Amino acid sequence: MKKIAIVTDTDASLPAALAAKFNIRQVPITIHFGDEVLESEIDITDKALFERIEKDGYLPTTAAPSPGKFAEAYQAAFEEDGADAIICLVVSGEVSATYDSALIAANELMPDRDITVVDTLSLTMGQGFQVLAAAEAAAAGASIEEAIKQAKRVGENTHLFAALSTLKFLAMSGRVGNIAAGMAAMLNIKPILTIRNGTLDMLEKVRTRKKAWARAIELAKEAAGSKQIQRMSIVHVDAHEYAEEFEALLRASMECPEEIIVTGLTAGLSVHSGPGFVGVAFVSGE
Repeated sequence: MKKIAIVTDTDASLPAALAAKFNIRQVPITIHFGDEVLESEIDITDKALFERIEKDGYLPTTAAPSPGKFAEAYQAAFEEDGADAIICLVVSGEVSATYDSALIAANELMPDRDITVVDTLSLTMGQGFQVLAAAEAAAAGASIEEAIKQAKRVGENTHLFAALSTLKFLAMSGRVGNIAAGMAAMLNIKPILTIRNGTLDMLEKVRTRKKAWARAIELAKEAAGSKQIQRMSIVHVDAHEYAEEFEALLRASMECPEEIIVTGLTAGLSVHSGPGFVGVAFVSGE
């Protein structure tokens, strides 16, 4: 039986302790402030990111890890973890070139090793849940094909609904106009986001945070239906108190697993959402 190691990137939003529990290696997305390059969750956190943005007055850019960074993770998995094979599950190719980097590392830098790269077609815990599913399957003795199949099944049954606190940072990135963002702020509009076609997409516009949270929870209940929720996570951006409030509302409104993973979005994604983002991601039964 092959020993299979799991590799991903930090856009999976996996808490470090949880990744360590399953020996999952996370290759960092990079954040660029001019010529300064910082690695997500190593050099910069969500909190530090927005402190820096407020100080500098502009948004950094983000970039996929280089093929060399993936090759380093692969090599460590083979040499330090004793892996015979690797499954690398990465953030959606619709939002990042990470898949291409991971594939180049596998096919061109380490062509003689057993490495399979998977585009999860998702992000944040939508990606993270697939990574965990593959890790658990591999630990239980599944083959590479079986572990990937389980990850994809989880991906097909994962839902995410989140509320933005502000459009300021989308405006700074040029993704919405400054006038539109200003009007939204005046009207206290909080867009509801979901994962659709491999991207975080706006689903609805709701006024006030309270109503946005209520609507996100309502959408989660509708998506879950009568199916049992197998895994759940609350994802936030530098908003620990909001996450606690949101969890209390969520538990009061629908059946939730005893354990809910509370995690930060991580800088590679949060640079576009801004602080105060709060949402729920979950895997429902088939």
